[in-house]
Amino acid sequence: MYSVKFEALILVFLRRTQIYSRTVTEAKTILLVEDEIESGEMLANFLELKDYSVLWAQEGKKALQLIEDRAHEIDLAILDIMVPNHDGKEICRHIRKHPVLADIPVLFLTAKDEEVDEIEGLNLGADDYIKKPASLNLIKARIESQLRRMNPEKAHWLKYDHVYLDTETKQMFINEELIDLTHTEYLIAELFFKHPKIVYSRAEILQHITDEEKYIFDRTVDVHIKNLRIKMKDEEKLIKTYRGLGYGFNREYLKR
Repeated sequence: MYSVKFEALILVFLRRTQIYSRTVTEAKTILLVEDEIESGEMLANFLELKDYSVLWAQEGKKALQLIEDRAHEIDLAILDIMVPNHDGKEICRHIRKHPVLADIPVLFLTAKDEEVDEIEGLNLGADDYIKKPASLNLIKARIESQLRRMNPEKAHWLKYDHVYLDTETKQMFINEELIDLTHTEYLIAELFFKHPKIVYSRAEILQHITDEEKYIFDRTVDVHIKNLRIKMKDEEKLIKTYRGLGYGFNREYLKR
């Protein structure tokens, strides 16, 4: 349990009287992994009142699913170590290997108060280690401290299924693996990912990559797309040949 004193009563009062307001700017999103319902609900409510968006998972499997589905939204993670179905340490390792989330702040929030546990958590890549019981305001201060250290210029990511494109570094990842694409292959993938509802003719794709390759022919586009599909392995399903029209994103995966 967190040390809250009158904080629970204050939260109820604020909700009932609606004297708090949300900022117009986009809220930072926090992944909260906490299996204690009362503690988790109180912290999630408190953070939402402070204009954070909270993704709360009560066990590890749900946390990993949120990471998979909503990685591009998450700005910081708060992990309780002792949660079922993949503990906080395993989740931290997963975050540190994730192409989108590797650099986000990770805070361990746990009742384990031995020095060896704190050292292990920090060695796993955690940025801070908060011992329970902790006041809500202390947790908020630690969150704000970590967010201030973040680079304000975050990478822009496109994601479909298990494929991520970093449009700043011009890289493709499938799950946690960096895919070795040529620059032309990347440009074609980015074109399809940015405009998934458009079917492009060979001539249109050629025009898009002409600045990169001055002397190429229509059928060279087919070769680039063939090579791109080979490198994407099972995820090549995201690129579709529209017979008589050209190529584009497989729109069957837009709603997934």
